[in-house]
Amino acid sequence: MERGGSSVRQVPNPLPKVLGRRGGGSGLEAEREGFERGQTVSINKAINTQEVAVKEKHARTCILGTHHEKGAQTFWSVVNRLPLSSNAVLCWKFCHVFHKLLRDGHSNVLKDSVRYKNELSDMSRMWGHLSEGYGQLCSIYLKLLRTKMEFHIKNPRFPGNLQMSDRQLDEAGENDVNNFFQLTVEMFDYLECELNLFQTVFGSLDMSRSVSVTAAGQCRLAPLIPVILDCSHLYDYTVKLLFKLHSCLPADTLQGHRDRFLEQFRKLKDLFYRSSNLQYFKRLIQIPQLPENPPNFLRASALSEHISPVVVIPAEASSPDSEPITDLVEMDTASQQSLFDNKFDDIFGSSFSNDPFNFNSQNGMNKDDKDRLIEQLYREVSALKEELDNAKAESHRLVVQLRGRISELEAELAEQLHLKQQALDESDFLRAELEELKKQWQDTEKAQRSLTEIERKAQANEQRYTKLKEKYSELVQNHADLLRKNAEVTKQVTVARQAQGDMEREKKELEDSFQRVSEQAQRKTQEQVEILETLKRELTASKQELQTLQSTLQASLQSEAEHSTRTSSLEQERDSLVAAVAQRSQEVGALQAELQHLKDALDSQAKSSSKTLETLQTQLGEKESQEQALQQRLLDEQFALLQCTVREAEQMVQDSLNRLDDPAHISCTSSADYLLCRTLAASDCIERLQGAHSKYLANRSDVSSMLPCVALFAHLISDTILQGSATSHMAPMEPADALSETCKQCGSEALHYLGALRDEASLACADCTAVRDCLSRISAIGEELRPKGLDVEQEELGDLVDKEMAATSAAIEAAASRIEDMLSKSRAGDTGVKLEVNERILASCTDLMQAIQVLVLASKDLQREIVESGRGAASPKEFYARNSRWTEGLISASKAVGWGATVMVDAADLVVQGKGKFEELMVCSHEIAASTAQLVAASKVKADKDSANLVRLQQASRGVNQATAGVVASTKSGKSQIEEKDTMDFSSMTLTQIKRQEMDSQVRVLELENQLQKERRKLGELRKKHYKLAGVAEGWEEDAAE
Repeated sequence: MERGGSSVRQVPNPLPKVLGRRGGGSGLEAEREGFERGQTVSINKAINTQEVAVKEKHARTCILGTHHEKGAQTFWSVVNRLPLSSNAVLCWKFCHVFHKLLRDGHSNVLKDSVRYKNELSDMSRMWGHLSEGYGQLCSIYLKLLRTKMEFHIKNPRFPGNLQMSDRQLDEAGENDVNNFFQLTVEMFDYLECELNLFQTVFGSLDMSRSVSVTAAGQCRLAPLIPVILDCSHLYDYTVKLLFKLHSCLPADTLQGHRDRFLEQFRKLKDLFYRSSNLQYFKRLIQIPQLPENPPNFLRASALSEHISPVVVIPAEASSPDSEPITDLVEMDTASQQSLFDNKFDDIFGSSFSNDPFNFNSQNGMNKDDKDRLIEQLYREVSALKEELDNAKAESHRLVVQLRGRISELEAELAEQLHLKQQALDESDFLRAELEELKKQWQDTEKAQRSLTEIERKAQANEQRYTKLKEKYSELVQNHADLLRKNAEVTKQVTVARQAQGDMEREKKELEDSFQRVSEQAQRKTQEQVEILETLKRELTASKQELQTLQSTLQASLQSEAEHSTRTSSLEQERDSLVAAVAQRSQEVGALQAELQHLKDALDSQAKSSSKTLETLQTQLGEKESQEQALQQRLLDEQFALLQCTVREAEQMVQDSLNRLDDPAHISCTSSADYLLCRTLAASDCIERLQGAHSKYLANRSDVSSMLPCVALFAHLISDTILQGSATSHMAPMEPADALSETCKQCGSEALHYLGALRDEASLACADCTAVRDCLSRISAIGEELRPKGLDVEQEELGDLVDKEMAATSAAIEAAASRIEDMLSKSRAGDTGVKLEVNERILASCTDLMQAIQVLVLASKDLQREIVESGRGAASPKEFYARNSRWTEGLISASKAVGWGATVMVDAADLVVQGKGKFEELMVCSHEIAASTAQLVAASKVKADKDSANLVRLQQASRGVNQATAGVVASTKSGKSQIEEKDTMDFSSMTLTQIKRQEMDSQVRVLELENQLQKERRKLGELRKKHYKLAGVAEGWEEDAAE
């Protein structure tokens, strides 16, 4: 299949090349070649330019081909070579065959045909320009096929033939009134396209003459058979959906639906009536008649009066192109006639046939005898004819009866095959959907990894830019040092030249110094920075030597007067020195040339340094522009993250507002104390959000502190709205209305504030004062709604906490004692599997009670530590009075733990006695775990993060969770053991009943697996979100950072 699909994409005419290339191959290739050749022949015979109806056998071959190859690749590879855009009859017959494939072909036909949806639309627009002949018909039919494909893409639960049970129809809407509303609109659009094609075909026919018996008329009427089948199902489903919508929504809301249904009902009734009168349809299909008046959706009992229209296709009409069955009757007639002739010859002789009454040789028989004989023969002939007619009628009746039975069996077999295929297709679809979800998850992980890689590269680029900047600073400093050293060298050379003429010895020393300087300069040319430093040191030494020479010269001038006697010798020496000076002058010239060469080298080095500096400056500018781009990109990404978080927050708040109008939310209730707790948490979150907002406005490159605050704000606001609405359900009318309106206003203000955060223009001026005011009003109403029984005197709060903790401990001990008693009774009265199950369940319940006892003791120790550390010089009662809300939270949590223990023991008692449900015990254990978690949270609010008692309390909480899991596991195991004892008796069922029960069980298993997978995925997402928001609220991230 894959190879065939790729060849279709690579070459314009793939099938002949494939057939030619596979000649002489293996058996599988030969089978594939024969299949493709047969499909090509059938498709070309079904879709041709002759204006006759499509033969059923060719269409059936195409349908079976899609099931054989599990798709429609071969069909489209052949159709793409047909000139559909140039021949209207060819296009009309293509639409008819393609409609049959979408209805009865393999489920992958839709997937393989989606890619050609745009081509069908273009072809529909092209044929729409022709108002005569088949042009307009093709345009409307192509539009219908596109609508059918879009409907099945949006609603994959609907099969191609639209055959669904009422339960499957309910599952298609997922029990959501919004989904049913949208599904009804889509069905109206679908049925509108079907009716348009119906009316256009009838409008193109000349109904004044019998067009249904002509080949041209049958060519136009044949596609209406699948249209009639679709219309009957769509009409039935729209009626049922409208009754369902009227049971959930007001009648005024559905006025548009009723008007549209009434219009389509009249059209469909008229078209069904006109179709049933055509001779062509009478032998092919039995068209139902719609009721005289449309259903009354305003009366719910009218649904029981609705009768689903059923279209019946007779067995004789299963093949319209088949020949009438008359050979059997003709053969019987001929055989009976031959039998009569033979019998006549046996009685009267063969010669009597030539002269029946022997007129030529009358051997003594008179005329009366001959007449009697003739009459007798006539009577016998009449009797034989009657027997022959009776035999014909009986054989025809038996043939009709047998054919009806065969048709019933074939219909039942087709229904069973269809249900099996539908189950397999649904399994394939779910498997494909699972693969798509896995791919999306992998793509998400890749995107996250790429984002992390981009951030890491940005940090690396920033570090590289810092290093380049430091290197550039070093190069600039080195270049400045080189320029300063060059100036100092030039200055020192000038001083040396001036000192040269003072004295020959001084000149000699200068020449030596210059020689050393030139040598050092040559070496420094190779080693840049080291050369300049060495020159500096050498020039300093030369300056010291010059100073020494100057002091020596002064000393010699002073001693000149004392050594006048040596003048003559000095003059001789002067002559020799003059000669030496001349020689040294030449050497100085050479040194000057070398010095000039050194200057040129320094100039070239300065030029190269300047070029390098310009290059570095250019690179620095590029790096700065890149840094600015990265910085801007970082800001954009940070703001995009903020926008995504704000959008999620808006969706969360909007979802809570939508749930206020949900009828299922009416049964939810809450307490005023819990509402005040959530309102206080939301107010604290607003303060944190304002601080994070100010911090983000000061530095927009860091949005990390604001994202969790926005998510927590949306969560707490949504929770406050829902808890406020739930509290209003238990409150008096006026406070309830005020609380409900305040919650809605709070949600609206929160959405307005979040919208300001999402818009960059209004980000700076976003203010949540209105939200804080709404929360204050909710708190005021909640204070009014608090039960008066909780208004305990402040002096009694401390005693009440101790009493409730003691009562909780007593309740847990009593529950443990009852469990021991139940275990003893079970051991005394039960045996076998029941005893084993009861022991396991009661043992796990005992472990849970022990874990709860440890948690309550740890909670008492932590509570005592909190009171001792927080009361200061005040008494414990004053501390409880000052923190009354926290105290009431402890009291509520303690009551919940004690109550949960009592309820769980009652449920366990019923399960042991065989009167209760295992699910109740599992729910009770989860409720106890939730109550203990509430107690842990209430104790943890004011505890020190480094407290040892807090650590023990958390360990005890984990022990309770493990014990809860043990109760659930033992309960599930016991339930499975008990259920295994119950055996099913199928001895009285027939083969058909067993097969039907088996298929129902398979369908139920697939439905339950689908629901279980969806609920698990939903529960996982809810837990992730809950844990994330709870972690932000409790400061777990801060604890981990510390």
